Amino acid sequence: MPKTDQPSSWKSYLNSYTRYPELGFSIDTSRMDIPSDYADSLSKETSRAFAGVKAIEAGEIMNPDEGRMVGHYWLRNPALAPSDEIRKQITEPIADLKVFAQKIRRGEITTPKGGRFENLLIIGIGGSALGPQFIYEALGADSPLKTFFFDNTDPAGMDAILNEIITKTHGGLGKTLSLVISKSGGTAETRNGMLEAQSAYESSGIDFGPHAVAITGDGSKLFNYATANNFLATFPMEDWVGGRTSVMSTVGLIPAALQRIDIDALLDGAAAMDERTRINHCDNNAAMQLALAWHHAGNGKGEKDMVVLPYKDSLVLFSKYLQQLVMESLGKKHDLDGNVVHQGLAVYGNKGSTDQHAYVQQLRDGVANFFATFIEVHKGRDGASIEVEPDTTAADYLQGFLRGSRTALYESDRKSITISIDEVSPRTIGALIALFERAVSIYALLVNINAYHQPGVEAGKKAAGIFLELLGQVKTQLSEQSLSADEIASAIGADTEDVYHCLTHLSANGRASVTQGKSPAEDTFSAL
Repeated sequence: MPKTDQPSSWKSYLNSYTRYPELGFSIDTSRMDIPSDYADSLSKETSRAFAGVKAIEAGEIMNPDEGRMVGHYWLRNPALAPSDEIRKQITEPIADLKVFAQKIRRGEITTPKGGRFENLLIIGIGGSALGPQFIYEALGADSPLKTFFFDNTDPAGMDAILNEIITKTHGGLGKTLSLVISKSGGTAETRNGMLEAQSAYESSGIDFGPHAVAITGDGSKLFNYATANNFLATFPMEDWVGGRTSVMSTVGLIPAALQRIDIDALLDGAAAMDERTRINHCDNNAAMQLALAWHHAGNGKGEKDMVVLPYKDSLVLFSKYLQQLVMESLGKKHDLDGNVVHQGLAVYGNKGSTDQHAYVQQLRDGVANFFATFIEVHKGRDGASIEVEPDTTAADYLQGFLRGSRTALYESDRKSITISIDEVSPRTIGALIALFERAVSIYALLVNINAYHQPGVEAGKKAAGIFLELLGQVKTQLSEQSLSADEIASAIGADTEDVYHCLTHLSANGRASVTQGKSPAEDTFSAL
């Protein structure tokens, strides 16, 4: 006899599940315990969000602090762009970069000595590195170019990368193409990385310019530097593309094309997700459902963190990628009306099932200050699998650990979202990126903040500039006479603690001498 009643958990699952079969995608928010009338209770906010996303795609100024349009949705559907000029800014570079990448891969564009490029060094920071890093880790297993990254201004880190290129790759720097990515060309970390790379090339007797490509704004400092130093090529980066949403611009597409990743499929997956989540109602709109889940979990104030757990090694950088996309977009002091709101959504994570042997213990039994987002990949591997136990494969275990962790968390009243894709492919990765980009846009509109500026980042850059200026002043005060931090601070009218940190930095890097006393106040410093 057929059953007439369904278990409540199954009903909840069916009511909280959205599937896009053509994308091999689904989202399940049943374990978030969102009331069925929650979207209706936020009708004013959801209407504002739908209207706001429409305005973004129409080219209205949606970053009022900087007077900029927000155009990353046009990158995968140029027809949406508000002018023919912008459409050309999208389509022409894509055509050009495809030709360039193909010529590099075929050996039609070569090193000055006539050999193929075999390595790729990507020099960037923030979204200009994280996007390409994530795409390479997820999809670049078959890349013809072994890829490395300078994504910080840490000299020891750069030395380690350069040493690996020089000693462990065929052809070393002589067969390495360097890709320098900076919209303004003035980003200090990227500039420093470029100059460090250039120095390493030249120390090996290699001219940097014919091994370098710039992705930058027209007329920027980097554009001018690339022109003056005879870079191999320069590609544009437009003002209406923000760094954290730039992975489908030249920033992400050029590395991907060089790595033989199907960029058309990547863009197509994103465009398909955009189309599916462009509908102006909450049902069957995965991006709105994701944003509403964030809103409900954190009471609209980001009161709970999001732990991202992809159960697939190739997606290990997804949590790091989302960390910037979400936190830089949503972590804001003021709303659009100028009110102090301190909005945000903290993101961290690594991968499953690794984290079951790390911090899942706390997730289940510790402070309930989070919700989890599981990323499930249905396909275990290409080809057949051995049985690690009778009739059981390693992929079976991975699925078991995901489902087991989800259940164990829920039994302890810890909420979770499960996002599933059939396999890791350019199309599904494009869809995942688009999903979270649109969820960020929607959530920001729900809580009335500007998702597309970053005043906190700019404040940090300004403070760093002040420190570097002070560092220069401190250096001028060093002499053969040993002086304390307080004595030097008094001489230049600066804060003693700041001066002390300058002095310890100089001494640690062989640019000053230090004699340690019983406390920092008694330490003395002199010129070498």
